[in-house]
Amino acid sequence: MKNWILNEQDLDYIALGAAVLGTGGGGNSYLGKLRAREQLRAGRSIEVMSPDALDDEDAIICVAGIGAPTVGFEKIEEGQECLRAFRAVESESKIQARALMTDEIGGSNCFEPMIVAALTGLPVVDADGMGRAFPEMQMSTLAIAGCPVSPFALSDDKGNVVVFRHVISFHWLEKLARASTTAMGCSAGFALAPMTGLEIKNHGVHHTISQAWSLGKQISDARDNKIDPIGALLAENNGRLLFKGKISDVSRATSNGFARGQVELDGLDGHSGEGMEIDFQNENLIARVNGEVVATVPDLICVLDSESGQPIATEEIRFGLRVSVIVLPASPLLRTPQALDVVGPRAFGYDLDYQPAADYVKPLQRHAKPNQPELIAG
Repeated sequence: MKNWILNEQDLDYIALGAAVLGTGGGGNSYLGKLRAREQLRAGRSIEVMSPDALDDEDAIICVAGIGAPTVGFEKIEEGQECLRAFRAVESESKIQARALMTDEIGGSNCFEPMIVAALTGLPVVDADGMGRAFPEMQMSTLAIAGCPVSPFALSDDKGNVVVFRHVISFHWLEKLARASTTAMGCSAGFALAPMTGLEIKNHGVHHTISQAWSLGKQISDARDNKIDPIGALLAENNGRLLFKGKISDVSRATSNGFARGQVELDGLDGHSGEGMEIDFQNENLIARVNGEVVATVPDLICVLDSESGQPIATEEIRFGLRVSVIVLPASPLLRTPQALDVVGPRAFGYDLDYQPAADYVKPLQRHAKPNQPELIAG
């Protein structure tokens, strides 16, 4: 199976698809794309490998950004935060990584390992630990499966590097890393403890870079062919339109390293006279129509521009935007009882249980598997 060498067109598709998978968070994928594109224009390459190509004993290090999306939108990274954290974990672990991976595919975090890959010459694994974006570190299939917690490293734009040599759980890692990130200005890059190829193959969400590419191409092709991008996206991904309306109010604040708030919509077209509310903590968590819950985490609640299909992040939501709210099913790895204890509604403080997508998403006539780029599909 050949590896996939990314070009600038691939980055465009991936950025668009990663913004969908970000469910409002994960950082601004457009800025991430620009940073990755600069690596290509500097003559470096970004190589993507299938998780199936990993040897069981290979060492894989996940890198990503941490902080509040509103801060990341205003404060562009220095550029080597994740590289410094990656090198610190290699040094502390006394290992040499075989490949890189992102902890979450959603938003700009899909590009963080690509940038480090371009700088180091290592490949990026076509997988992640969420199949979307989540606000906290323990909300990962890798963490839920009991993969190593430490050593862990954190680096900011000024060059500070903090290494956590021993942390007892991912819950504690979230607390400690979040406090350090807040001190660093609510924006930093991190590297997780090395994981084995076997752990990635058993517990990672596979082919999510390919999925982001596919989602982005579906939206882009729909625009080029002047057809409805929302309909095209839903038809290929077992999703469903939840609401169509206009943003009527947004409340948003940054606290303890998170962007928290609520979006209110007034219905349009087939939803005229109805209202929707969406709660978010970096990412969209709960959607209600006329006070009734219609979608919850871990399923993907995505807000898209109704005309262009452009995903709209929580830091970009503003009064007057005409949007379509859709839901896409989460990875099966996030829907086990063990996972729902960590990523379900109750984990975010809501007194309600997860309602599977099948309960509120009308089944489609067909469920097409996302089209992966030819070299990845093998």
